Amino acid sequence: MTRQEPWSPAQMDRTQAWTAIDAHRQDLVRLLEDLSADEWRRPSLCAGWTVRQVAAHIALQNTGWSDMPRAMVDTIRHGGMNAAIHAAACRHAELPVDVIVDEIRVRIGVWRPLPTLTHHATAIDYLVHGQDIALPLGRTLAMPPRLAALAADRVWSHGAMFHARRRLAGYRFVADDIEWAAGAGREVRGSIGALLLLLTGRPAALDRLTGPGVPALRAPAAP
Repeated sequence: MTRQEPWSPAQMDRTQAWTAIDAHRQDLVRLLEDLSADEWRRPSLCAGWTVRQVAAHIALQNTGWSDMPRAMVDTIRHGGMNAAIHAAACRHAELPVDVIVDEIRVRIGVWRPLPTLTHHATAIDYLVHGQDIALPLGRTLAMPPRLAALAADRVWSHGAMFHARRRLAGYRFVADDIEWAAGAGREVRGSIGALLLLLTGRPAALDRLTGPGVPALRAPAAP
């Protein structure tokens, strides 16, 4: 049986969270430095996004308050925030990959989230988008369980982010590597990292999960 790590949100303060984010940034940079030209071009877990575009999106964590006016204009021009984010990532992905990796590297030690957001959102971005890159390439990028639990708490409790609580109503999610659970209904069990991916809309995580709820989640929605 997998040993569960004790967990409660009070166990990870802001300093501990940023320290864990920095460690994950370092791991991500090492992974990106090792990618071949072919791997940079491959599809990511995000539909319609390449690995290079996802990495470029992560690099845009450098965005500051001075960039907000353009972001607002892009949101209007592209008809919504998601389309604007994709357009910005596509533009940024035109930079050489070495530049993209360097932009991610220089964020190590910078404990400042994107404007209007918190370190919780930063953790979600790095953890989830790191897997968007690693998993389809068959690469390993470890997800620190305590940081992933902090991110999963945020995703579950803030409906506007991924609508996880509404979208996944009727299921009970239980981590087997840390003391974390959410929801009520048919059980879905696995690592907190896999559960975080599912909560953020990555069905590829189902291959890493077990329990009576998994077949129902795999089934196509009724017409």
